[in-house]
Amino acid sequence: MNWRDFEPRPTVHEQRQKAMREIRRLEQLGRKLNPVVIEGRKIAASFWGKAWCDNLESYRDYEYRLPRGRSYVRHGAVLDLNVSAGKIAALVCGSEIYEVEINIKPLAQTHWTQIKTRCAGQVASLIELLEGRLSQNVMRIVTDSSGGLFPKPAEIQMTCSCPDSATLCKHVAAVLYGVGARLDAQPDLLFILRKVAHAELVTDAAGFEATRGGTKRKTIADSQLSDVFGIEIADAAPAARVAGARTTPRQQKPAAARTAAARPKRNRR
Repeated sequence: MNWRDFEPRPTVHEQRQKAMREIRRLEQLGRKLNPVVIEGRKIAASFWGKAWCDNLESYRDYEYRLPRGRSYVRHGAVLDLNVSAGKIAALVCGSEIYEVEINIKPLAQTHWTQIKTRCAGQVASLIELLEGRLSQNVMRIVTDSSGGLFPKPAEIQMTCSCPDSATLCKHVAAVLYGVGARLDAQPDLLFILRKVAHAELVTDAAGFEATRGGTKRKTIADSQLSDVFGIEIADAAPAARVAGARTTPRQQKPAAARTAAARPKRNRR
């Protein structure tokens, strides 16, 4: 615990005003910022954002500082947040501007293979995956605290430039919540952070259907093709019927008749 935790806390209005001033100051200095903006009381509203926050709150090692982190992110204190492969970098406005860096280990390849195997055949498209429109079974797989996509505390290394000696200070907590908010608009950032390709969940699903039994494959209906590609798909049934119909040979004259027809006619006297 740090003595700063007992300092009088600024009001919500004061926190927001200070954060806005700092954003303007840094932008005037040429700094390009990507702040976390929370609309309303909910930090995250999407499937992936809420799942990230729920997972964060499931770790008891973090529960002491999480309330202050929630307050900070709601009041606009996370001035800049960027997620890349295995790394989260941020600026947080407290009594000063603090730099936060969070390094997260990539998802182990064996772990990722297990997730893909368990989800095989159950993820229809990238849109459904990123929008979180998944079956209950897939949701349980990808959000499982021990075997899902989210990092465990042992896989997270956190540093903050603030004087707080705690492993998880309120500034780091605010950044972690900020990631949940960012996943609302960019759910693919979770896969980028864990260094795995989200498209593989869909690719493996298609491969599963194609190889299971050797005959089953997912297809797109003509009506869907029309919507996707903006073209009209003509009805193939008439053509198929024409192509598959047997042609009836023309009736031929008897051989004798053909021979007689071929003889030259004699002039009658």
